[in-house]
Amino acid sequence: MRVLVSGGSRGIGAAACIRIAEAAASRGERAQIAVCGLGSSEPQEEVARSVRALGGDAIALSGDLSNVDVAPSLVEAAVSEFGGLDALVANAGVASPGTICNLSVAEWDKMFEINTRGAWLLAKHCYPHLKQSRGAACFTSSMSGHIPHAGSGAYSPTKAALNMLAQTLALEWAPDGIRVNIVSPGMTRTPMSENLYADPAIKRAREDLIPLSRIGDPRDIANAIEFLISPLAGYITGQDLCVDGGFSKSILSHIPGRPSSKP
Repeated sequence: MRVLVSGGSRGIGAAACIRIAEAAASRGERAQIAVCGLGSSEPQEEVARSVRALGGDAIALSGDLSNVDVAPSLVEAAVSEFGGLDALVANAGVASPGTICNLSVAEWDKMFEINTRGAWLLAKHCYPHLKQSRGAACFTSSMSGHIPHAGSGAYSPTKAALNMLAQTLALEWAPDGIRVNIVSPGMTRTPMSENLYADPAIKRAREDLIPLSRIGDPRDIANAIEFLISPLAGYITGQDLCVDGGFSKSILSHIPGRPSSKP
């Protein structure tokens, strides 16, 4: 399993790299993973060492996906190292709070450049290699791509656009045997959200809203990503799997006076 993982240096991306290596080893295969991240290569290299410890092979790559030249260079490096690709995990993303009308053009563009355009460019340059391997792609979106999230700046619009991008690719690539799916995390404890969950009151209040009564862990999302790019999901494409402990389906439960399943 030869996989390029963007945003692979921490959080969901790092957990996905490790889970892919574990699953490959359980199948008697050897994972080969390009761990891509932003800035210093040391966080990526740390994840790469974990992959190697599980019997896999890994390289650490760096680049800012807001630069249009980065996506093709990442793909080229991965293909040069591994001789091809079997899967793309387009996980890199950024979030920046703000109200829509107070965003600057630069802030709006930066979010779309990384969250949406960066994923498109990775897919575009991975396509010939995934066509050759009849591989798969998984895009990390968000429940915020389904439900508008006021105050999140351009984040919800970028994720909604990402969802449509992935679903369009699923149809366009199906004749080539390439599967494309989406994982939409709910509330998940990652380095990006750690400052919130360090507050016990906020953590408890959020847990109380989730039917499964806990905050997601990056490994919860990684399990879904690994499944969707694995042979077990060989007849699944164009799907958006919301991994949120049931939160996004529970909105009516929060209306005062309505029946509740909670004792």
